[in-house]
This record gives sequence, structure tokens and C-alpha cells, in this order.
Amino acid sequence: MAEIEIRLPKMGESVTEATITNWLKEVGDTVEMDEPLVEVATDKVDNELPSEAEGVLVKKLYEVDDVVQVGDVIAVISTDGDAAAPTTDSAPAAVEAAPVEAEVVAAVAAPINGTSVDLPKSGGNGRFYSPLVRSIAKTEGISIEQLEAIEGSGENNRVTKKDILNFIENGGGTAAVAPAKEVAKAAPVKATAPAKAAIHTPEVPIYEGDEVIEMDRMRKLIADHMVMSVQTSPHVTSYVEADVTNLVMWRNKIKNSFLEKEGEKMTFTPIFMEAIIKAIKDFPGVNVSVSGNNIIKRKDINLGMATALPSGNLIVPVIKKADTLNLVGLAKSVNDLANRARGNKLGSDDISGGTYTVTNVGTFGNVMGTPIINQPQVAILALGAIRKIPAVIETPQGDTIGIRHKMFLSHSYDHRVVDGALGGMFVKRVADYLEQFDINREL
Repeated sequence: MAEIEIRLPKMGESVTEATITNWLKEVGDTVEMDEPLVEVATDKVDNELPSEAEGVLVKKLYEVDDVVQVGDVIAVISTDGDAAAPTTDSAPAAVEAAPVEAEVVAAVAAPINGTSVDLPKSGGNGRFYSPLVRSIAKTEGISIEQLEAIEGSGENNRVTKKDILNFIENGGGTAAVAPAKEVAKAAPVKATAPAKAAIHTPEVPIYEGDEVIEMDRMRKLIADHMVMSVQTSPHVTSYVEADVTNLVMWRNKIKNSFLEKEGEKMTFTPIFMEAIIKAIKDFPGVNVSVSGNNIIKRKDINLGMATALPSGNLIVPVIKKADTLNLVGLAKSVNDLANRARGNKLGSDDISGGTYTVTNVGTFGNVMGTPIINQPQVAILALGAIRKIPAVIETPQGDTIGIRHKMFLSHSYDHRVVDGALGGMFVKRVADYLEQFDINREL
């Protein structure tokens, strides 16, 4: 019987794992080439994975809610049309069943000496632990014995991310150490891993008439990413006010002809992005990432554009190599990504690889904001609302008062590698480019 292994494909340069959210085919079902086989979710986007072969699904190696690493085999398809009997045993558990005892002993007996140890994929009770659960357990210093004591809420009593986080929140992990005699029986461990400082959040009261709404998966991911960013980067924000009167007048003058000629709307966003790209070329120190004690200077300028979704959530599609596009190209890219984002049609590659992010808080009438850095980037620029305000106008004949279009630019940056001088000069340079916009410019 010819069998084809279906592997989790690469879904973006920064994506290393995905969660199985729904199997679209069951064991024994016929599968056509390129027919959707399974739905997966990464920390960035949801995807349907098409079948890479035509035949019968004979094995599913992971269940719903399992976390799978890129390159792992997730299913097997028979091209001879022979269906295997359905089985609920997943391959990872079966493969690891034999050496479980040795792995458990090795994991427990290994000296910790201030560092965490790798945990086996299965415990003595045969229960499989996903890569995500093992990663959290390793970080928090949770032993295999403690993992086995957790009551799992997943299928077949499997421990989910929620289960292990609840365990930690309730005092588990390095803070919950087994009695000395039991540790001695298990292995000659000399020291326990250092405990991480727990973040205690106040208990929130619920009053009569309140409605409790559980966060959806995307909102949870956004929340985790924002908390991680603030914990990773010391944020500093610089503000500059820009006079964009010429820019506004030019855009109003050409928007109808541009729509007729290109079939696209000319919004303010691509004009702002053009100025930002020029400023990044002048100050490439904001187009970097931090890896340990190393600074990674990015070759390309890949602009992320924060986009609000109808659901109220947020996604950041990326214009790749934005510095190679002219204003027309930027306008078309902005419109395309925004439309596909709102239609939930973005792929993983569309939202990966960003090197600098722009968020337009002015869309909602906000004058300014203090944006949170989109890790692993080191800076983000918020564009405030354009307002007509009275302003002093300097002329050769003296100062006068006039009505001008003005906006605030808010630049948040990682103070580990971007100091106030660089962060401030960068946002001022963006403002300079916007103020110097040629009202007679030809497209």
C-alpha cells in the first residue's frame, strides 16, 4: 500500500508551530488533491491546509488542540484507496510509548543546577504532552511528576495550555516543590530551578447584571503579544506635530483622477508610508531587531500596517520590500492588504517578516496615541487625526494666522537600542518630509 505523509508546511518565516483546530476529513474518507484537509491556527493567522495527495485518509497523527511543529507529519494518505481502521491513538504517543520509562528517569535524574531540563513527550501514565505544554513546563520548572498530577481538560484527559497555566497560577511550578523524601526517592537532584517572579493580577469582582464574555483565540493571542512586548522592551514615545496642508490639498486634487486612472483609491496611508520609508533610509537604526546582545540590522524595509477587523480584533499585514515601491505601488498594496484583512483572506506570509509598523489611530478620530511595539521590531509610529486648526504662518512679510491641516506623529521605540536622539530625530524627519510635500507633484 503506497502511503503519502502529509507534513505541516512552513507558514511564514517566523512561524515554527501551529495548533490543530479542526479536522475536515476523518479516517476512511476519500481526499482529493488540493482539497482542504485540516484547519490550523498559528499565533498570526488561521489556515486551511490542502491535501498534497489523492487517496484515502488512513491516519491522523494529531488531535484537535494539539500543537504541531513545522515539518512534523500530521496525517497519512493511502494512494491505493485502502482505508485503515479508524484509531484514536495518535502517533506521537505510540512512538514514544516504548522508551517512556527511560525518558522519565533521565528527565528526573538530570541535575538541574539552575537550569530547566527537557521533558519527555509522554509520562509514565502514557499521556502525551504537546510541545507547547512541555515548553511552558520547562520554562516554569515543572517536573514530569507534576505534569502527570494535572487534571487535563482536553481529549483523553490531555493537558492543554489553559490547564498548565491554571496550575501555575494556583501555585504550581517551581514554587510547588515535592517533599524532600519524595525528591530523594525520585533522583539525587541537588537543586531546584530558580522560581520566576509570579505576576499577580487582582481578583475582579462580578456584580449583578454583568456579562462575562470569554476572549476569542485571536484576542488572547493579541493580549499575550502586547504583554510580552511591554515586558521585553522599555518603551519611550516621542511626539511631533506636522503641518500637512500641502499634502491634503494635493490628495484632494488628484483623488478622483487617480481612481479613474488606476481603479484604486488614494488614501493618506500610502503618502504617510512614503515619508516613513524615506526617514528609515536616513535613520536605519530604527529598522532593526534585538537578539540577546546582538542587533540585527534589516536589509529590507517591510512595513506592517495595523488593521482593525470587523470583529474588533487587530491584525498587521506587511508590505514586503516597501522601499522598492513608488507611491502608486504603495497605494495598491495598502488597499489590497486592507481589503483582504477585512475579508479574512490573508495568508501567513502576508503577516510575517515586518521590520517596522505603522498604526493609524487617526482613523478613529484620535489625535495621538502611545502604540506598543510589534515584537521583534524596535519601533512603531502612530498617525493621529488630521485636524483644521488656527496656526501661526511665517512669511517674508511677517507672521500671520491661518487655518492649517495638522496632525501628531507618536513614535514609540525600544530604549534598549534606540535612544531618545535617534527616536526623536526619526519622527521629526518623517514630519519634515510630510511638510515638504510638493503640491504640484505629478504621479
